[in-house]
Amino acid sequence: MNPNPFIRAIGLTGFDEFANAQGLNAKGLLRDVSLPESLLSRPEGILSYRRYCALLELCRQRSGNPLFGLQLGLHQGVDVFGELLFLIRNCETVGNALYELGNYFALYNGAAEIVLRVDGNLVTLDHHVKERYMPGLDQAEELACGVALELMRALVGKDWQPRAVLLRHAPLSDISSYLRQLDIAPIFDSNVTGIQFDTSVLSVALNAANEHLHHLLEEHIRRMERLATGELPNYIRQLLRDLLPGGQATVEKVADCMILTPRTLQRRLAQEGITFQRILDDTRQTMARSYLENPILSVAQIAELLGYADSSVFSRAFHRWFGTTPLEWQRQHCTKRQPLLLQKRRKS
Repeated sequence: MNPNPFIRAIGLTGFDEFANAQGLNAKGLLRDVSLPESLLSRPEGILSYRRYCALLELCRQRSGNPLFGLQLGLHQGVDVFGELLFLIRNCETVGNALYELGNYFALYNGAAEIVLRVDGNLVTLDHHVKERYMPGLDQAEELACGVALELMRALVGKDWQPRAVLLRHAPLSDISSYLRQLDIAPIFDSNVTGIQFDTSVLSVALNAANEHLHHLLEEHIRRMERLATGELPNYIRQLLRDLLPGGQATVEKVADCMILTPRTLQRRLAQEGITFQRILDDTRQTMARSYLENPILSVAQIAELLGYADSSVFSRAFHRWFGTTPLEWQRQHCTKRQPLLLQKRRKS
């Protein structure tokens, strides 16, 4: 059974500004759906897609605005793509850009995929969510259409219009409200959620194309971890990397983020032949080695980033893992960087 999928917090870009303009308390709304306020300032963080949808639904209810999601998507525009935007803008054509978007979308969203479907003279840019029914999904899908429209306008031109906007659900408001937002009446109760346009658009050249920059960006983005994996331990590792610096890496907190009980989470891990503590230790080991290669961080700072109460607790754990101290390991493996780390250690 696949766990509850995640998305990156960059999907909340502009949320606080937009929600507050609607007379809402953005931080209070996050708290009400059990999401940390810190996500608003940490775009690299991850959150449950189900809670993301619940957040949008709560915004709809409290604002009395049935098109909250759609309007938020139009407000966010291309900013929700982060570094990926620079990659796709440096493709040769719109078609190449949309292909790259689909290829790397899982870095930002593990709940949906972007599929480009060509049928004769029409192309459908399909935002396919793997789960079909959950509260607020209609808000999330309209938001995705708003973002898709703004992306296409950024690539093709600000006055660009699709042939059709497709939504899987029934109208959330009267058609005139959609027309005011989109300048086109969506097709409701469709088989897919997305936008349709002529195939000729795929061959439109992008003026900003830079092949060398594209390759550099692609190499950088490839280092990011995809969120679409279906393996439970990998989901937990992703969450732990996000929770450890705040000292919240407990089985209770991880289970809550995945909308499971701690007992259910531990039972599922047992079925996969692994324990939560083993995943926590493995994640800390990997992060510790990476942090020790950073010449700026002291041992005390690394201990804090790994969620330890103090550096002595971290040092004991490190010795248990590797049979040596953090500084000795650093001397052996990062000779050129050790003096600065040692200097900071002596000052702490």
